[in-house]
Amino acid sequence: MLDIHVIDDPATATVALEPVRSRLLSELAAPASAATLATRVGLARQKVNYHLHALEAHGLVTLAEERKWGGLKERLFVATAASYVVSPSALGPVAADPNREIDRLSASYLIALGARVVREVADLVRRAKEAGKRLATLAVDTEIRFRSATDRAAFSQELAEAITKLVAKYHDESAPGGRPHRLVVVAHPLPQKPDPKEPS
Repeated sequence: MLDIHVIDDPATATVALEPVRSRLLSELAAPASAATLATRVGLARQKVNYHLHALEAHGLVTLAEERKWGGLKERLFVATAASYVVSPSALGPVAADPNREIDRLSASYLIALGARVVREVADLVRRAKEAGKRLATLAVDTEIRFRSATDRAAFSQELAEAITKLVAKYHDESAPGGRPHRLVVVAHPLPQKPDPKEPS
């Protein structure tokens, strides 16, 4: 089972996003039969079988085991990944693209950058898997609480200067056998958690 399966096919995305099928995927972290799933989700076994066939046809679930009970055969399915992400490439020409005319200081630009990361890294992972190689990546994820907007601006300035200095130090356009890498640094406010004291 993969950690994450990136879906870049529009038809597969449609199948995965259908609510019943999405629920079945979440129930298939461990192998289960149509009869077991039917009990869990409150649907007839025939309907569950119908949805399982669609999920299997698009590579979202796979046959884990077949059991024989007398003259009957029970098939157990398992999800192909622990979680799924729909790649922006599934949207074709309307997918978010940071190369379009977007204000580079806007939230839209940040979203477009995130979309490009998903699209590019998913393609690189697929190619690495086909070649039997491991993809070298780097991710840094942390939180910082600024005392003021002035401190936030100062941090941004220092960070930009530090990155510019590092890029100038390590970038070599003419290095034989060198490989370009994309570096993206983003920052955004954390979503606020609802106050438990506030009436709902």
